[in-house]
Amino acid sequence: MNGWTLGTPALVLALAVFVVLLLLLEASYLLWRSAFGPEARRLAQRLQLLAQEREQARAVVLRQQTLGGPLAAWLERWPVRAGLDRLLLQAGLRWRAARLLALSPLAALTVFLMARLLHVSSAGAVVLGLVAGLLPWGYVLLQRQRRLGKLQKQLPDALDMLTRALRAGHALAPALQMAGQELSEPMAGELRLVHEEINFGLTLAQALAHLGERVPLADLRYFVVAVTIQRESGGNLAEVMDKLAQLVRARLRLLARVRVLSSEGRLSAWILVLLPFLLAGLLVVFNPTFMRPLWTDPIGVVIVKWMLGLMLLGVLLIQRIVRIRV
Repeated sequence: MNGWTLGTPALVLALAVFVVLLLLLEASYLLWRSAFGPEARRLAQRLQLLAQEREQARAVVLRQQTLGGPLAAWLERWPVRAGLDRLLLQAGLRWRAARLLALSPLAALTVFLMARLLHVSSAGAVVLGLVAGLLPWGYVLLQRQRRLGKLQKQLPDALDMLTRALRAGHALAPALQMAGQELSEPMAGELRLVHEEINFGLTLAQALAHLGERVPLADLRYFVVAVTIQRESGGNLAEVMDKLAQLVRARLRLLARVRVLSSEGRLSAWILVLLPFLLAGLLVVFNPTFMRPLWTDPIGVVIVKWMLGLMLLGVLLIQRIVRIRV
């Protein structure tokens, strides 16, 4: 009994120390979670988006392409500038039209001079220069295609989120803002831009029309037309968006199925294009004298030119055959 009495303070002290340590650990964990946890990171990301979206949207909406030099004056007088700006905006690139127009001749001239320094013939150097001059345009078109593909895949999720927001009682403009905060890029940036245009004084129809110009997708234009008709004649916009989301998903599934069914034709096109060059390369390595007349003899040069032209024509025909619009 005396041993138990003497050991009780030590037991109580150990228990108190254990409780204090446990509370300290829990407090440390809660502090760490509030500062670095997933909810804190999500909140910080939202605050950062809210801080940056107005400045970014203003830069895009009120963008002035003030490009110094004679090229800017030339672009101001010709309507080509609007088309180039729209192309760069659809590609998601922060380039200016003058930069694209300057990169093409610069790349062409650089490659032409390098080819001449390497003792390439004048015709070959010109061809290489033309190909190099087209590379910036090809890069812009590739980025545009990739960005539009991402927007096409994100459109059903965006419509679902707008539908849920409308059914919860929100108006369309706040629903666009919510979708712009929750979705991922590039759809989030487009919806935030629509919301910012409305805040800057544009009507909903004008902001949606600008969205249709920036994102030339048939499904998104259906959304713009549906919203415009609903604003004029009334109706259940949430139900329309729900049906449109189902339609877009069905089209995407059908398009994926078509791509699978046409994969054999596309593979055949790649084989038909690459096989002649592969065989020519092997023959040049193992029997160069046999292939030399193709670029030394005038008749061989003519044969090569006709062969490349017919191959290009065949590629275009196969591409039209395997391309099925859904």
